[in-house]
This record gives sequence, C-alpha cells and structure tokens, in this order.
Amino acid sequence: MTGMTSTARPFLNRRLAEFGTTIFAEMSALAAATGAINLGQGFPDTDGPEEVREAAVRALRDGRGNQYPPGPGVPELRTAIADHQRRRYGLSFDPDTEVLVTAGATEAIAATLLALLEPGDEVVALEPYYDSYAACIAMAGATRVPVTLRPDPEQARFRLDLDELRDAVTGRTRLLLINTPHNPTGTVLTREELTAIAELAVERDLLVVTDEVYEHLVFDEAEHVPLATLPGMRERTVTIGSAGKTFSFTGWKVGWVTAAPGLVTAVRSAKQFLTYVSSGPFQYAVAEALALPDSYFADFRADMLAKRDLLAAGLADAGFEVFRPAGTYFVTTDIRPLGESDGFAFCRALPERAGVVAIPNAVFYDHKDAGAPYVRFAFCKRKGVLEEAVTRLKRLAV
Repeated sequence: MTGMTSTARPFLNRRLAEFGTTIFAEMSALAAATGAINLGQGFPDTDGPEEVREAAVRALRDGRGNQYPPGPGVPELRTAIADHQRRRYGLSFDPDTEVLVTAGATEAIAATLLALLEPGDEVVALEPYYDSYAACIAMAGATRVPVTLRPDPEQARFRLDLDELRDAVTGRTRLLLINTPHNPTGTVLTREELTAIAELAVERDLLVVTDEVYEHLVFDEAEHVPLATLPGMRERTVTIGSAGKTFSFTGWKVGWVTAAPGLVTAVRSAKQFLTYVSSGPFQYAVAEALALPDSYFADFRADMLAKRDLLAAGLADAGFEVFRPAGTYFVTTDIRPLGESDGFAFCRALPERAGVVAIPNAVFYDHKDAGAPYVRFAFCKRKGVLEEAVTRLKRLAV
C-alpha cells in the first residue's frame, strides 16, 4: 500500500536509541519475579510525615488543586520554596519570578536542559551520573562531556579532579551539570571544590545547573553548600530541588527550580510544553512540609544515618569494599574483593544468590569500564528490611 510509514527502520530516534529501558525497571522487575529485597531503586518503603499526608487530603477535600494549578506552581508553594532557601542558605528569591514548580526533579532537569542548550553545545557533567542527565542532554541535541569522579579507597569516597574538570571545558561548553550530594557515589562536594567550580564558571562565562535533591541528607562532618551562594553564581545558576527525597513522598512528583528571572523564564518556556502543570493538591501539602520545624530535618537525617551505618557494616561483613556515603541514601561498593568484576552480571545474579537486588553503577557511566566493578545499594528502607538484607548478603561471604 502507498502512503504507509515504512517499518524497515527503528521507530526510536537515534538520539535516544542508546538508552532503551532503564536499569531501574529491569531490576525492579527482577525483584518482583524473585521475591528479592529491592535495594536497587531509591524509593522509601514507608510514607513521610502524617501531617503532610493529611495536608494533601485536606487540599483534595477543599477543592484546592483539583483543577489545573497555575503554570509556575501554586503561590503557597512558591513562597514556601523561597522561604526555605532564605532560611536555610540565606538565598533570596522572588516567588513570582524566580521560582518554578515542576513534575519532580526529573522534569526540572529536562526542562532546564531543553531550554538552555542548542544543538552542538557541550555539557560537562560529573560521571557517574543519574541516567536522565544523559537522555535529556541527548534530547536537547547537545553533547555530554563526562568528568569522572575517582575512587579514593583511603578516604572511602569518590573525588573530583579539578584539573580534569578545567581541561574538559572547551569553546563549545555551554554549562556545567553538577550534582551534590552526589547520586550514586554519596560524595558531597566540599566548599573548596565548589569554590573552584564557581571560579571556573565565572572565568569561562558558563551556566551551571546544580541538582541538590539530597540537600537534607548529609552526614558526619559533610556540609551542603548551594552553588548559588558562592561569588558570581547567583545569576548563572539553576538550582533544582525536590520534595520526594526529603519528605518520602516520591510518588507525588513535586520538584522545583530556583534561579534568576531570565533563567526561570527560559525553563518555564520549555516546561509548559512538557507537563504544563502537575501535582495540584500535593503542591499545597509540600508547602506545609517545607515549613516543618528544624527538628523534622534533624530527625530525618539521624534516621537515615543509622540506616546507612547498618547497611554499610553489613556490606563490609559480606566482603564488599564499602564507600561510606557522606550524603544521599545510597551506598556504593566495590565487588572485586568478592572475586567479581562485572557489576551487571553480579546484580543480575544477586537475587538468586542472596535474595537482594542492587544496581550496577556502570549504567551511570559513559566510560563503562570505570564503573564496571561498582554496585549501588539503597538504604531508604525500614530497619527490619535492611537487617534481613544484611542477613541474606552474608551468604556471599561463605
């Protein structure tokens, strides 16, 4: 028949063909099929504060947000985000022109990169990185330039080589994509490292997109320093935040962008053709959540710290080399002490061997060999679940 579309070539365009199904879908399906404990995908197995959940119910019953909310987000939430940034970090943002609510941080990343990048631009990002970064850069027609965080076994952390970062910047570089606290490695960039990043951005007149969704999950002596607080960065930084990680309501998909008016206008121009609006009643609930007392954030952090220590100790006992995270709710491990070197094969076999699911870090790398022996476990689970997972993982040490 004439006039029909040929099916001789793949339907998916070349920019996205390399990505396929996410590893999270594959490993979550494997967990369901085997009955394994899922420490792969980073979602809590309990809900967040009851008063926040009730705020969402109240908004539903009162008819707030049941129809399309305003495109930039409801005023109550935009004001709460601005208040949070001022109270926590001394950053002043106008709720009307410098705050934009999004469908989670993932949409914030997508809208920001689609808005700010031209085909052929280069984006320098810290490798390993959350998989949506690479996909969104590709959708924008830009080129990703990874700078690899290197393992430092003596310090049990991954480090940024600032010279390598500087060398990665070329005349085609449009922006730096920074994530701290960093998923998946758990690294929290130091003030000195961030100051060097800021100086490079100012010197080379670069935009910076900074993913700070784990801002309230920093441990030990680590300090979260928003890049926008550093000299010369307020006008060139797009800061991305999220309620899901902080309040354990990941299904609500409420994220946000804070930036100078011109940057927010640009991001909103792209965002309006993605979801336009989302999460109506939940926006009111998150506004109340952001106003919770400091004790909530301290207790949340302390609870996650105890879970980190429980899982990290169990992984070490099972024979893994453990990179104890300074932030996030993920632990990266090296499987080579177990006589393994292929993270993909290890993770696909782990449900049968030990009844636990994890994520191979290589999926977060362009340089697959650099990530091959590393595996990520999530500890945002109930204590009893983590204890059972630790018991099961001890089978590996036998």
